[in-house]
Parts: sequence; C-alpha cells; structure tokens
Amino acid sequence: MRTEKNTQWLLLVAVLVIATCGLIYELVAGTLASYLLGDSVTQFSTIIGVYLFSMGIGSFLSKYFDEPLLHWFIRIELLVGLVGGFSAPLLLAVFPLASSFRIILYAIVAITGMLVGLEIPLLMRILKDKVEFKELVSRIFTFDYIGALLASLVFPLLLVPHLGLMRTSLFFGIMNIAVGWYLAHYFKREVKQATSLRFAAIVLLVAELVVFVFADRILTWSESVSYNDHVIYSKSTAYQRITITRNKREMRLFLNGNLQFSSADEYRYHEALVHPAMSSVQQPKQVLVLGGGDGLAVREILKYPSVQHITLVDLDPAMTKLFSSQDVLTSLNSGSLKNPLLKVYNEDAFVWLRNHHERFDVIIIDFPDPSNFSIGKLYSTTFYRQLKNNLDSKGIAVIQSTSPFAAPRSFWCIDATLRYSGFNTVAYHNYVPSFGEWGYIMAKFGDDTLSFASLPANLKYVNKITIAQMLNFPDDMRARKPVEPNRLNNQVLVHYFEEEWSKYLD
Repeated sequence: MRTEKNTQWLLLVAVLVIATCGLIYELVAGTLASYLLGDSVTQFSTIIGVYLFSMGIGSFLSKYFDEPLLHWFIRIELLVGLVGGFSAPLLLAVFPLASSFRIILYAIVAITGMLVGLEIPLLMRILKDKVEFKELVSRIFTFDYIGALLASLVFPLLLVPHLGLMRTSLFFGIMNIAVGWYLAHYFKREVKQATSLRFAAIVLLVAELVVFVFADRILTWSESVSYNDHVIYSKSTAYQRITITRNKREMRLFLNGNLQFSSADEYRYHEALVHPAMSSVQQPKQVLVLGGGDGLAVREILKYPSVQHITLVDLDPAMTKLFSSQDVLTSLNSGSLKNPLLKVYNEDAFVWLRNHHERFDVIIIDFPDPSNFSIGKLYSTTFYRQLKNNLDSKGIAVIQSTSPFAAPRSFWCIDATLRYSGFNTVAYHNYVPSFGEWGYIMAKFGDDTLSFASLPANLKYVNKITIAQMLNFPDDMRARKPVEPNRLNNQVLVHYFEEEWSKYLD
C-alpha cells in the first residue's frame, strides 16, 4: 500500500544506495589508478580531490534543474549506474591502448562525481514539502553517512577479494539502475515518461549483466594487450593485483603491473640476496624472511643444513597459497613453502616485528621497491630500529635496495637509513638481466668485515669470486647529491625513488 511515509522511506533508501555506490566508484577508481599508475597515496589523493570537487560542481548545478524533479532524479540515477558501473571495464580496456589514460580516468571520476553531487540536492528538494526541514537534513545525511561507512567496509573485505574491481563497479552500477527502475515504476503516475525510463533501465541492466558475466574474458583480453606474453594467472586480492605470464623461455610474476621476477634469471637475484648474508654467519639456525611470499628466497635458505627454523612474514595470503599449491610454481621454488621447517605468517611486517621479540641469526628482507608510502614505511628509521630488536648480536640482515645504477640516491638513502638506525652496512650489487644492475645492503652490529666462508655447493651464480666483484661500486653507481635518512614522517626515500625511476618510465 502506497503511503506518504512509505514514499519518504523509499527515497531515503535511495540516499543509502547513492552514498554506497558513489563511494564504491571512487574507491574503484583510486584502486585502479594505484594498480596501473603506482604511488597509491598520490592516486587516492587526486582521485578523492577530483571526485569531491566534482560533487561540489554537481551540487551547484542542481539549482538549474526545474520540475519535474522526480524525472530528473531518476534519469541521473540511471546515468550514475551507466557511468559508474562501466568505469572499471572501460578503464581496464583503454589502459593498454590510450596514451592519455589519466585524462580518461579523471574525466570518468569527474562525471561520476558531478552526477552523484546532483542527486542529494534534488532529493532534498523533492522531500522539502513532505518532511520538516531539520528532520529532512538529519535523515538524509544519516543515510548518506551510513552508506559511506558500508561502502568503506565491504570494499576491501568482501568486494575486491571476491568480485574484483571490474565486477564490483558493475554490481553497484546494477544497483543504481535497479533503484532507478523501481523509482520509475513506483512513481509512474507522477513521472510522465516513466515507461521510457523503465525501458532504458532494463536495457542498461541487461548490458551491465552481460559485461558482468563476461568480466573475466574482458580482463584477460586487457591483460593480454598490456603484457607481451600469455597471461596464465591473474587475481585481485585485498592487497594487490597478481599476474603471471608465460612464454617459451620464461615465466614472469607481476604485482600491480610491476615485474617481480623472471624464471629465466631469478636465481641470480635470489642467490645474491640470500647467500652473502647466510654464508657470513656461523651455523645459522633461526632465519626470518620478510616479504618473499613466492618462496624463492626460502628455497635458497634451505640449502644450509644448519637451519632449524624459518619464519616467513608476507602480507598477502593469496601469494603464499598460490606459490605453495600450484605445481608449476612449487617446481620453481622446490616446494619450499611446504617445508616443515617453515612457519608462515600473513601479516604486516611492521606490526609483526613490533609484536614478536625473538631474535634471528639472519633476516632476509625482500620487499617490493619503495614506490609508495605504504611500502616506504618498511624502509624507514622506525622500521630498522625495530629490526635491531629482532637481530641476534652476531647476526646479519640483508635488504633488497633497488638499482644503484638507475636510482643511486634511493639506494644510498637506504644505506644511510640503516646507518642512522645504528647498523654497520655492507653494500653490494649484481646484474640480473630482467632488471639490470640491482642492489642489496647487509646490516650488522660491530664492524663491517665479512667472511663468506660456507657457501653451499652447486649454486648457479654466487661464489667467492662473484661476491668480491659485487662489493665493488664504480662511480656511476654512487649518489651525486647528499641523501637523507628515510624517516617515517617525511618518506624522503619515496620522493627519491619517484624522481629517479620516472626518467625510465616516460
């Protein structure tokens, strides 16, 4: 039975849907931008800024919309569902093809923001004669904020891990359109073009449902264009986009589009990362690995018979599950993640170190490059001072430290940060064909002399001669300008990294 009260509640539920869907579209755009363009802090800041500014423009433009307001409101609801729903599929499709991707990204964000900004003022004008003003404002903004909270909770916990970004935007586009269709049906006597609006809603619903069903194929096509090789695995987790490609020669792992290793030469990287530190400690027993969810560093550690226990801390459970369950990947890491000596924690390394106080003979730190502030914190003085509490007095930690050739200031900033935090350091580098010159820094207490005494047999790359070569730095791998330690409150390392690597990405 249709009553005034039922009408009010229906429109307030529409506010809840508007707020939830609007924030979801904003989060989808920010996440996609950080996946595709890097630097999550910058991407989210600019996306949020453009979106809120556009909502302000929409609110301003709402004064130019005259009766019939319900007709305008339903049309805008359908447009929001169209633009917001197709935002992720469109962005993923054009990214590998468009040279001006950022223009398309911000255009979609701006259009979505303006449409969402139009809706609330129009709805308030629709309800102004039905509800007392103070009650109207209270109810509308209550439902608006509840919708925003709901979106912020379900997006990282449920939607991205289970639906992925493309299906998430389509799902909420379908919700917007469904609300538009129901409003056109409910107010068919008040809205003159209700029949045509309902027909348009049905067409849009069918279109978004079709794309929803075939989302995986669209994403596979997009990734096949983005990557030179055949994509054999791709998944969006709560933390990152994992993609594995393969050709006749090699298999490659990408995280958020950034190459992590090639099966053709990863042994050069992982042998150089692990063995100089492991061989410099007499009979290493307790080993900690931070990052390294692919199990390749653990594979190298297990070549030391003295090792009694290995602790691996990697944020993303999808990574450790993938590299411990797929045959093609377990053959690459020699099944290291299923070894009984290994204990895996899927936690933030920063938090894990703070909550665990055991000491280790060797600590291997294999984090991604400090391309954004969330990773940069793991290269900070705060993190390294915590690391001191977990390293045995005669132990050694080693940190992968980006390229001293492509990014010398970044590399030596990590060295300076470790020294500032109370470590003595030994820097070294090697050549990995997939990456070029790559750098590592060992950190220890006491003097900086090392023995490299007990290397395992049958290594492909590392031996005493190659280690001696790795310790030599030519002038073109030294910082031309002074560097500061990377503190948590300024993250100067991230700025160095962006400045240096941007020259190779333009």
